[in-house]
Amino acid sequence: MPKGLIYIILSVCIVIAGIISVGLGAVHIPAGEVFLLILHKLGIYHMSQVNEQHNVIIFIVRLPRLLLAILVGAALGISGAAIQGIFRNPLAEPGLIGISAGATLMAVAIIGLEATLLTSLSNLFGYYLLAFGAFVGAGLTALLIYQISKHNGKPNVATMLLAGIAINALAGALTGLITYLASEQQLRNITFWMLGSLGGATWQTVTCLAPFVLIPVILLPSSGKALNAFALGEMQAGHLGLDVNKTKRRVILLSTMAIGASVSLTGIINFMGLLVPHIIRLVMGVDNKHVIPASALLGALTLIVADIISRTLIAPIELPIGVITALIGAPVFLYILIRDKRKLSLI
Repeated sequence: MPKGLIYIILSVCIVIAGIISVGLGAVHIPAGEVFLLILHKLGIYHMSQVNEQHNVIIFIVRLPRLLLAILVGAALGISGAAIQGIFRNPLAEPGLIGISAGATLMAVAIIGLEATLLTSLSNLFGYYLLAFGAFVGAGLTALLIYQISKHNGKPNVATMLLAGIAINALAGALTGLITYLASEQQLRNITFWMLGSLGGATWQTVTCLAPFVLIPVILLPSSGKALNAFALGEMQAGHLGLDVNKTKRRVILLSTMAIGASVSLTGIINFMGLLVPHIIRLVMGVDNKHVIPASALLGALTLIVADIISRTLIAPIELPIGVITALIGAPVFLYILIRDKRKLSLI
């Protein structure tokens, strides 16, 4: 299948899934009405009579949630693809190597230890503070993992994964300690991070997250050619004229920016960064020039679908979206591991 057609299919699926997602909920709104209301809001189509209740539900509640799902899904998908490319390992998912845990720890620490400061700031600035804190946590964790895994100046994949397990355990223990010492209100907020949810979506969260995600989504695809050279080995990439260290710093910085900001607003959403690039490689091959941008599109689509399931599976109760992605992602990833175990054993 032509790669351009795959991009078109993914984009159309995102639009269709988005309209369905906005229409579903306690108040059902037909997809056609959702589409016309959005066109009316954009000034493209004039509706003689607008249902004000539906108008409020769509533009105050559901549309921000949809946009948050698109941004977070794109961030997780594209970061997972880029990190797997830079480490030359399909298991190097942000959650597995501890980056998400580091971001969560920093966000939880801000909630648990600086609550007084947060309450004294405006909501908008508070969101930015939390996003920046999670970004710092993700960046420090990525830097620590990278430094620990280096042997003779080169990152060792096995050491990286083992260090990631240790960092995950340490961050989990410190998060548990802060949770134990937290007040009741802080405990509710911390629980939000641990389970993952899009329930806090507002236009503020969307505008807060957008720059942290859009910058990596725009810049990371240009690293595809360099990551293809990385697949040959760092020495070979250097011989091809590639500035290896600059490429590493650029990819890790942009990936941690997207992951840290996303985790700060939605909590940990497992398996997205691991599974989405795998599926894209099955369909489009291993060329990172296509894997990276397509992973952003599939990540957005996957999280929209997961959000629909989380809101409708046992409605009116809403399941944490992190639980849904884990329940779907873990079996699929185990299937891929079993199917490709001979190939993976050679990595």
